[in-house]
Amino acid sequence: MIHLIVGNTGSGKTTYCNQLKAQNKGVIFSIDTWNKTLFLSDKKETDGLDWFLERIDRAEEMIKSLILQLENASTDSILDLGLSKFSHREKFRKFALENNIEFQFHYLNISKEERWQRILKRNSERGITYEFDVSLDDFNFMEGWFEEPTNQELNKAIIISL
Repeated sequence: MIHLIVGNTGSGKTTYCNQLKAQNKGVIFSIDTWNKTLFLSDKKETDGLDWFLERIDRAEEMIKSLILQLENASTDSILDLGLSKFSHREKFRKFALENNIEFQFHYLNISKEERWQRILKRNSERGITYEFDVSLDDFNFMEGWFEEPTNQELNKAIIISL
C-alpha cells in the first residue's frame, strides 16, 4: 500500500505520517529529511527552485525503487513528499497502478492561518518534525505553488479538515 499524503506547508503532513506509521507499521519517505541530509549542505546562494526540483526528482526515483522492495515485503510506504502539484500526485498514482500497488490518498485540508501558526511554533521549538526554518516568504511562495486536489482525487480519500 502506498499512502499519498497531501497538504500545503504547515498542514501537519509529517506529524500525520508518524501517526500513520504507528498504526500501519509502514516506512515514511519525507522529502524534507532527504533534502536536508543529501542536498542542503551543497546548496549555493544562487541555486534556486530548479536546483531543488532536479534533486527531488532524483531522490524520488530511488524512493520508487524502495517502494517496490517494501511492497514485496508487505510493508506500507508513506509518502511525505509534499505532492503540491496535480502532476506530482499523478506521477505516484500512475506508479502505483503500473505496479499493481494499492494506494490511499490522504488530504490535510488545514486553514492558512492555522498552518502559519504551526510553522511559527515549529520554527521556534525545533521539535521532532523540524528540518529547517520556513520563512514567511517561503510560506507565501508555497501558497501559490500548491494546487488544491480535484474532486476526482478526493473521491475515496481520507480528508482531515481544520
